[in-house]
Amino acid sequence: MGSEKKVTPLGGRIWFSAIFFGLIGQIAWIVENMYFATFAQDVFANSGRSDMSYWVTTWMVILSAIAATATTIFAGAWSDKVGKRKPFISFGYIFWGFTIMLFAILPMKVDGSKLFLTAVLIVLFDCIMTFAGSTSNDAAFNAWVADNTDDTNRGRINGILSILPVIAVVIVFVGLGSLYNSANESNALFFVVIGIIPLLAGILALILIKDAKDVKALGNSLDVKEIFYGFKKETVKNNKILYVTLLGACLIGISQQTFFSYLINFLIVTLKLGDMFVIPMAVIIVCSAILTGIFGFMFDKHGRKGFYVPLLLMTVVGILSFYSLQFAEGGLRNLLLYGGGSLMMGGILSLIGAFNANFQDHIPKGCEGRLQGVRMCFTVLIPMIVGPIISLILGLDAMGLNGNDFVPPYSLFMAAAIVAILAIIPITIIKKEK
Repeated sequence: MGSEKKVTPLGGRIWFSAIFFGLIGQIAWIVENMYFATFAQDVFANSGRSDMSYWVTTWMVILSAIAATATTIFAGAWSDKVGKRKPFISFGYIFWGFTIMLFAILPMKVDGSKLFLTAVLIVLFDCIMTFAGSTSNDAAFNAWVADNTDDTNRGRINGILSILPVIAVVIVFVGLGSLYNSANESNALFFVVIGIIPLLAGILALILIKDAKDVKALGNSLDVKEIFYGFKKETVKNNKILYVTLLGACLIGISQQTFFSYLINFLIVTLKLGDMFVIPMAVIIVCSAILTGIFGFMFDKHGRKGFYVPLLLMTVVGILSFYSLQFAEGGLRNLLLYGGGSLMMGGILSLIGAFNANFQDHIPKGCEGRLQGVRMCFTVLIPMIVGPIISLILGLDAMGLNGNDFVPPYSLFMAAAIVAILAIIPITIIKKEK
C-alpha cells in the first residue's frame, strides 16, 4: 500500500478547531439531514397523509441541495476574494443557530386545510437553514481545512472529520433525542436547544479560529468568471483527477442518500424496533467511527490508493446486509444488523474521507474557496436529487399511491448497493494516477 511518508504535524489549535467546529457543524447537519426529514414524515403521518411524507421529504432534500450548492459557489468565491474564512464561519454559525429554531413554531399534526402551508413552511425553513450552514460550513470551514493542511496530513484529518457525522448522531440521539417525540403536540424545545449549539459555537469561533497566513485576497473583482471558475472547461481539462475524484464521491453520495433520510424510520417501523432502535444505531455509529478513524490514519501512513477497492467492497457488502435483513431471523438477523450496518457506514464514511482528501490534494493553490462549490455539486446537489428520487419511486411503489402505511422498503438498500458498485470506475482511474 505504499511506503511510509513523513507527516507534517498540525498544531493543537488547528486540531481542536477542526474537530470542534466540524462536530458542531455536523450536529446541525444531522438535524437537517435526519431529524428535519423525520419531522416532516411524522407530521404528515400524524395528519393522515403518509403519501405526503415521501413527497415533502423528497422536495426538502432536493431544494436544500440546490440551496446548499448555490450558496457554497458564491460564498466560497467571496471568501477567496477577501482572503478570509473566519467571519464566514463565525457569523454563519450564529445565523445557523437562529434558522434551526424556526422549526420550533411548527406543530406535529395539522388539519387538512393547513397541510399545503405546512409543507411549504417546512421546505422553506429547511432552505433558509441550509443557506446559513452552507456559507459557514460547506464553503468557509472546508476551505479553512484545505488552507491549513497538506497532502501528508489530510488523510487523518479528513478521516476524523468523516467520523464526526456519526459522533453527532450519538450526541443528538442519546443526549438530545429524548426531547423529540413524534407523539408530542410540539417539539419546539428540541429545535431551540439544537439551535443554541451552533449559535454559541459561532461566538466562540470569533476567538478561536485563525485564518492561514498564506491565504491571500484576490486582487480582481468578484466577477462571474471567478465565481464559476470550477465549472470552466479549461479548469476541468487542467484538473482531470480532481473531477474524477468528485465523481467517485458523487456515486457514494447517491448511494447513501437513497436510504439515509429514511434510516431512522426504517429501524423503527420496518424492522419494528420502536424505541429500541437507538441500540443498533449506537453500536453501528461507534463501530463505524472506529473503522473510519483507523483508515484515516492508515491513509497518511501508507497512501490512500490501496484502500479504495477494499473500502468499496466493504460498503457494498454492508448495504446488502441491510437488504438481506428481510430474509433473516435470530442471531443471523442481529449479525446483519450490527455487523452489516457497521461495515456499511464505516465504508461510506471512510470512502468519503479518502475522496475528500484526494480532492483537496488537487485543488490549485488560491482556489480553495471557489472549488468548494464544485465539490458541493458532486457531493450534495446531485446525490441529494438522484438519491431521494430513487427513494420516492421505491417508497411509493411499496405503499401504493393511495396507501396510508408508511413503511420504508428493503429495496432502498438494493438500489443503494447497485449505485455504489459503479464507483469502481472512477476508483480505477484514481489508482492508475502517477
